[in-house]
Amino acid sequence: MKYSVITAIACAALPAMFAACTSKTVTEQDYTQYVDPTIGTGDHGHVFLGANVPFGMVQLGPSQIVKGWDWCSGYHQSDSTLLGFSHTHLSGTGIGDLGDILMLPMTHVADSMAVFSHKDEECRPGYYSVLLRNSGIKAELTATTRTGLHRYSYPADTDTAFLRLDLGYGIGWDSPTKSEIKLVNDSTVEGYRHSTGWAKDQRIYFTAIFSRPVSAITFNNDSIKATAVLAFSDVDEPLLVKTGISPVSIENAEKNLVAEAGNLAFDTAAKNARLAWNEKLGKVKIKTSKEQDKRKFYTALYHTMFAPAVFSDINGDYRGADGNIHNTDGKFENYTIFSLWDTYRAAHPLSTLIHPELQADYANTFINIYRQQGKLPVWHLHGNETDCMIGNPGVIVLGDLLAKGFVSDSTGAYEAMKASCMLDERSIGALKTYGYIPYDAPDCNESVAKGMEYAIADAALAKAAALTGNEEDHAIFCERAKAYKHYFDSSTGFMRGKSTDGAFRNETFNPFATTHRADDYCEGNGWQYVWLVPHDPHGLIGLFGSDEAFTCKLDSLFTVESNLGEGASPDISGLIGQYAHGNEPSHHTIYLYNYAGQPYKTAPLLRKVMNELYKDEPAGLCGNEDVGQMSAWFVLSSMGIYQVEPTGGRFVFGSPLFDSATINVGYGCTFEIRATNNSDNNIYIQSARLNGEPYYKSYIDYALIKNGGVLEFEMGPTPSETFGIEHDARP
Repeated sequence: MKYSVITAIACAALPAMFAACTSKTVTEQDYTQYVDPTIGTGDHGHVFLGANVPFGMVQLGPSQIVKGWDWCSGYHQSDSTLLGFSHTHLSGTGIGDLGDILMLPMTHVADSMAVFSHKDEECRPGYYSVLLRNSGIKAELTATTRTGLHRYSYPADTDTAFLRLDLGYGIGWDSPTKSEIKLVNDSTVEGYRHSTGWAKDQRIYFTAIFSRPVSAITFNNDSIKATAVLAFSDVDEPLLVKTGISPVSIENAEKNLVAEAGNLAFDTAAKNARLAWNEKLGKVKIKTSKEQDKRKFYTALYHTMFAPAVFSDINGDYRGADGNIHNTDGKFENYTIFSLWDTYRAAHPLSTLIHPELQADYANTFINIYRQQGKLPVWHLHGNETDCMIGNPGVIVLGDLLAKGFVSDSTGAYEAMKASCMLDERSIGALKTYGYIPYDAPDCNESVAKGMEYAIADAALAKAAALTGNEEDHAIFCERAKAYKHYFDSSTGFMRGKSTDGAFRNETFNPFATTHRADDYCEGNGWQYVWLVPHDPHGLIGLFGSDEAFTCKLDSLFTVESNLGEGASPDISGLIGQYAHGNEPSHHTIYLYNYAGQPYKTAPLLRKVMNELYKDEPAGLCGNEDVGQMSAWFVLSSMGIYQVEPTGGRFVFGSPLFDSATINVGYGCTFEIRATNNSDNNIYIQSARLNGEPYYKSYIDYALIKNGGVLEFEMGPTPSETFGIEHDARP
């Protein structure tokens, strides 16, 4: 590759982008000290490792050669090579995408990758660094919401410092379709990258400013996979790079950079990022003597705040689901990365507790997505509807926000919810025709799972209809929410595929058998899907005939074992019997004991999951993180509460792991959950008091939590004979 000396660059003085500025003061308690970002980077966790701020558009971190499924975030603990540092990543997904705008510092122009040791990595909230052993370069990264900041320290004997800028790299399914890099002046490059993959039409624009003049640059002149190698002759000081990104334009990328990192020194940016994380992590204050549990809790809380990610520029511009440019008019922040099939179960309910200030923005984002694409988001990624997974999870989340009072445009929200439930796509047409989804109707693979997920969404719509005074719709969708009953085979006690003529499949039924995305279930089997009725647990119990029959079947779930078969989904993991904690449809299942009058059975199972399936090590997750859902389950469950019914805010009690957890619920209020006499042996709730008064229910409503107060559990070593067992105490 031949390098040309720059002779025709406008040699304006370097901007004041790299001047020092005063940082914020450090808060009293540093919760970031308990965060271990490497948790989940091993095994099948697929967690992002790098530098970002809470809910930031920029996720700046190391990117490796994608060697298979476990590299969905672009990084895996088993590898010790990297191709560079890119500005966008996903966390915990089962499909790879993004990885935009890759940069690799080099001491030799021929270098194409770097070698490192995990011993030389340092990662804390808002900061990442690593020593590149083949070149001796120390790379440091930090970020603001829309800007990535790099600091590269080259060895003292380096004659010329090089930096490769690569727009060809993408993670997983991502492949570039068009890209360009332009040199603007002696210290600035700009460009764009369009790509297709999981997101069919992703567009990202960037402006990058360097702390010293570029002495030479070489382009590869490839309009699809543009690359450039920049040379810098002065290496006495570290090379600083600031990269602003935008989904809209190069001009907006520059505006984002100037507004957020204009006069920001690298160390100040890293300190500010850590302060931002500390403020968010401090929304929940736990008390426990176990340092391991602190690390597990605050790392889990940290992982719940990678997404949804900001997806509008500093001026309010954003790329909509229709591909057009829109503006928020200063009324809300637009967001993206909605892994809703996963996150409606715990991550979004948790967010309503600890981030009330974000919920109106989410609601507005959802309603605008509906107006731009004709339905609520299913799995939305950088302005693209991927239609990944099944059901109508956007309806569920928006319904929960409406029920909890976060939606100002209730008419628009209801319109969006109903329209999404009345489409003919993704097997909904069959549901409207038959009242359930038959396995032999066109495009009705995974019929049981689809039908049960749609029933959950229809229940959310029924509640929304009641709240907005649509009584006729309320009756219609209450009935549709019971569609799960069509699949119940009383002779086997399982949910089974049903044909268009109303008959169960003729072949011998095996509730253990599963074939990935090719049977009546979705990433699961008959044992896991019989419980997927979180919106109507008592209706499910009724199918079994009695509390006793139901709990007998539920007991069996945690003990029966069998081979799942060669075609089983890798997502079916974290098994206790056939309970699969590594995949989301199981996440509410343990709490169903509360509805059948046996809440004490939740305690040993919850403690087993929290203590054995969550660990403070790279292989610390038993399944994909799934954009915060796996961690959100732990956060809620370790505090002693979980929202089983996806819409409305009824939090069921479990077995708190800590002596206390104080939640800043906003509105100037805190809600404290105390567990008196809590220990490894005292795992059972004996009694409860709310604000000093005896409390007999085995659940608490969101309306009580948001007003603040103190919920105190008395814990003991044996199950209580009274607490939560009486019918009027059950959820």
